[in-house]
Parts: sequence; structure tokens; C-alpha cells
Amino acid sequence: MRTFLLAASLGALWVAAATAATTTKPYLAAAIADPGRAADRDIDVRRHPAELIAFAGVKPGDRVVDLIPGSGYFTRIFAKVVGPKGHVYMIWPDEYAKEAQPDPEKNKELAKAYGNVSVIQQPGAAFATPQPVDVVFTVQNYHDYPDKFMGPIDPMVFNRAVYKALKPGGVFLIVDHAAEAGSGMRDTETLHRIDPAIVKAQVTKAGFVFEGESGVLRNPADDHKLKVFDKTIRGHTDQFVYKFRKPK
Repeated sequence: MRTFLLAASLGALWVAAATAATTTKPYLAAAIADPGRAADRDIDVRRHPAELIAFAGVKPGDRVVDLIPGSGYFTRIFAKVVGPKGHVYMIWPDEYAKEAQPDPEKNKELAKAYGNVSVIQQPGAAFATPQPVDVVFTVQNYHDYPDKFMGPIDPMVFNRAVYKALKPGGVFLIVDHAAEAGSGMRDTETLHRIDPAIVKAQVTKAGFVFEGESGVLRNPADDHKLKVFDKTIRGHTDQFVYKFRKPK
């Protein structure tokens, strides 16, 4: 219990600092306050969208990929941040879309509502964008690529495709559930977790530069041994947030 309370206290301090930093970005504050995302606000406290988007560096005019966007939680914010001069691509790998219905279909209605959003479905091993983008953002899905239902897909094939899609200087932001140190990809299929070290090794091998980590979603009380859907940990897993950049 003491460990959990200490972790919670440290986490609260980090979040307070990150939140303070976002107050200097009025376009981000306005996007978070968008009435169109009223139904999402109850989970903002645990998902920390303002901190994550500020860390990714998304700004007005950017082209952003929300990869495997679920119900569009982050897409709604991105759409308001990038504004009419920017664009958001909600990209679904075919293999994942089959498992995620009705979200991919519902995303089409979301795209119509915002006007600067497109929904793209494509083979998972053929990630591509209609034009070069500033940010590729994926949350809790990097670990899925090597799993059976996805093909499996070699993460290096995926990483190199992301590299190609980004503009020089573009950002690849990965959020995922942390697995035990040294486990590599052992737990991707069973616990839906991945070792942060293997992610860093794979992405940098594809040519990216590791630019840093945000601790906003870290939870030291998670021992990395439970499936992420276990009711005792779901919504509170230890998650790493890695920021990679394509060299200019």
C-alpha cells in the first residue's frame, strides 16, 4: 500500500507539472474543452490527453495519424488542435478493423462531423499515408503487430513504413503497456504487453532517433504480470510513452 501511495503521489506531481505546461497552449486547452467530446471527459483524468499531445508536439496546421483510433478519443482532440489547415488520418489495419467493429464504421460519422478527418483502412503490412505527415500517434497497439491475428507483421516492416510516411523531423509517438524487463515480445499475445527496451531497439533500428519519454502514464505498482484486461489492473497499467523523431 505504501508503494502504491508513493507512486500515486509522484505521479500526481508529474501530472501537475505536465498540466501546467499545457496551459501555455491555448489551442490545446480549447481542444480539450471541445463540447463535442463531452462524453470523453470522465476518462481524461487517467488518459492524460493534454499531456500526451503536448509531448508529441502536435500543433495547428499539422497532419496527424491516429493509428488504430478506437472510438476516436484522441482524434477529436487532434481535429481541433490541427484546425482547418491541418488534417487527421484515422488509420485502421484491415486485420484489426475486423476485430474492432463497429468502431471503424462509426469513425466515418466522426470524420463527417469534423471535416478535417479521414478514415483509411489498409493492409497492416502496408502502412502508408496519402501525403507526408508530421506525427504518427499510436496508443496501446504497437504490441499487436507481431501477433497472429495481424498476420503476424514484422515490427521492422511497420516501423520502416512509418519512417517513410513521416516528414523529415516528424514524430512517432508510441504509448503501450509495459512488460517485464528483458521479456522482449514474449507477452504481446498473452498479456498484451511489450518490453519498452525492445520497442526502443526496433524503432531506432528503423532510423529514428529516440527523443525522450514521458512518465505521465507510469504506474510502479503494476508488476507487469497480469493481462491488461484483468479487472484489478485494467485502466491503470504501467504504460511507457516514447517519442521518436525522423532526422531532418
